[in-house]
Amino acid sequence: MATLTATIHDLYEGETRRAHRFRYALLVFDVATIAFVMVTSFLPLMPWIIACDLVLGVCVLLDFAARLSISRAPAREFLHLSTWTDVIAIASFLAPVVVEGIGFLRILRTLRLLRTYHLLERLRKDSKLFRRNEDVILAATNLVVFVFTMTGIVYATQHNTNPAIQTPIDALYFTVTSLTTTGYGDITLPEPTGRLLSVFVMICGVTLFFRLAQVVFRPYKVRFPCDACGLQRHEPDAVHCKACGNLMKIPNEGDD
Repeated sequence: MATLTATIHDLYEGETRRAHRFRYALLVFDVATIAFVMVTSFLPLMPWIIACDLVLGVCVLLDFAARLSISRAPAREFLHLSTWTDVIAIASFLAPVVVEGIGFLRILRTLRLLRTYHLLERLRKDSKLFRRNEDVILAATNLVVFVFTMTGIVYATQHNTNPAIQTPIDALYFTVTSLTTTGYGDITLPEPTGRLLSVFVMICGVTLFFRLAQVVFRPYKVRFPCDACGLQRHEPDAVHCKACGNLMKIPNEGDD
């Protein structure tokens, strides 16, 4: 048992080539899972989808159990949002008929996707594209996760009582029109709870949208912490830190 735990720990936390390959394989699995969730959320629940759900649920459960087994304080893991997003994902995969209404919430797993496996550090080392566009990628991911999460919440809370919300597409349409404050008015959420949910979508959605626009249009900077003051971002050709004047030695990435 100790050998198995040590192997799992090396795969999830180690810096060997095997560990890096394993974590990239997990990344590919997570991206494929998210794509499957997004596509099948708009389809009726069919036998082949249920079968795929069960297979994916078992894989996510094994991954979840493996990470808990190497945690120094497994109970404290349940204080983290990412742990509960996995619990929701596992429940919705293994019981798709029972929790069909919250199927969209499986995309919350994306929040863990970019915050585990030492993924950010590894991607910064391995991908120049990611280094140059990290803020844009993270902001776009947060916006997409928010849209689909709110779509899931709107559909789960409204499709049985609101005749205007009959399908996930209706819920997605309402979420996007609310997020952009377009508000065509053909779909509304009645009752105080629905109106509060609409307000939440508008406020948070606009904030995430402007955050994405901000990082897209602002000048490119490299992530290189200043030894003196700790400022993280600087112009690629900076010689001195603009905050404290400390001499910077930012490496030139070259053309590769």
